[in-house]
Amino acid sequence: MSGTGFELLTTDGSARRGRITTAHGVVETPAFMPVGTAATVKAMTPEAVASTGAQMILGNTYHLMLRPGAKRIEALGGLHRFMNWPGPILTDSGGFQVMSLAKLRKIEEKGVTFQSHIDGSRHSLTPETSVDIQRMLDADISMVLDECVALPADAKRLAASVELSMRWAERSKTAFVSRDGYGLFGIVQGGTRPDLRARSAQGLVALGFDGYAVGGLAVGEGQQAMFETLDVTVPHLPADRPRYLMGVGRPDDLVGAVARGIDMFDCVLPTRSGRTGQAFVRRGEVNIRNARHAEDPRPLDDACACPACRDYSRAYLHHLVKAGEILGAMLMTWHNIQYYQDLMAGMRAAIDAGTFAAFQKETTSRHAMGDIDPL
Repeated sequence: MSGTGFELLTTDGSARRGRITTAHGVVETPAFMPVGTAATVKAMTPEAVASTGAQMILGNTYHLMLRPGAKRIEALGGLHRFMNWPGPILTDSGGFQVMSLAKLRKIEEKGVTFQSHIDGSRHSLTPETSVDIQRMLDADISMVLDECVALPADAKRLAASVELSMRWAERSKTAFVSRDGYGLFGIVQGGTRPDLRARSAQGLVALGFDGYAVGGLAVGEGQQAMFETLDVTVPHLPADRPRYLMGVGRPDDLVGAVARGIDMFDCVLPTRSGRTGQAFVRRGEVNIRNARHAEDPRPLDDACACPACRDYSRAYLHHLVKAGEILGAMLMTWHNIQYYQDLMAGMRAAIDAGTFAAFQKETTSRHAMGDIDPL
């Protein structure tokens, strides 16, 4: 097998149950990847992340190339050994972070030059260097370099970006070193315009990649616009390759996207929210900072088996977060990742059983109910 493998096991409507095979293990889909920006899932040990059922995590090329450096990670045995995560890792190309974080960036045909947001040092990122950095990191799945355009943008600007990203994708593929268990994914762009999404998807499929990502969403366009964009994009993607929706999202976003044929997700939301006292539970969301939790002896979610719910009360979590204690961030993050992984496992089971539509209806209606009644 050259590249990563993908087996489509069953479908239920447009929802898909699959399996991705990589050099560092198997990923059952639909799957959610916790984000490990700087070679760590914030506030979590790798063992804790694995205990939630997470199979694959994401690392950020931009951050890792700046600190500690891809060559250093390579010399230390690659990202898996460096961060003690033996399972599969996907790395992004660095394009999104360059567009959103870097200072004084300049986009040209050859690539992008930018100043580091850390120390102002100058760097360049091309399709070739991005792919090579991801190889040095030993990423199981690498992403092509693309241009991420901030929305709203006019059709002319979006069209130019799609064409540039297509040329960069072809160069990324040429630069990618093919080997067993390692794959390269293309990224579909085009904003919310159906014609440009179709053009981007068809062009990438013609080039041929191990998987296809839908990028440029979850940037403020709203859930309905995102779903409508998926509706016009996914039909252009091959059934025998995994489909990855980048940077999404809230639990209802994940369920709705799986219903539209998406297999893979990543998002900082569960970890970032955990660090700020926000929890995702089966009846919506909880802001543990609220005074109503100060004397509440109940768990965050009585159906969750994570340590935060199993061993601690809302009152204690409220105290930790209000006091700024590190343990609060750790427990809240652990719960959120557990909840996301439980949600994905529930979707996989529902697709296997042919009951995904009922699962979707029940899950979204339960989220809409709101948190458990106050004492």
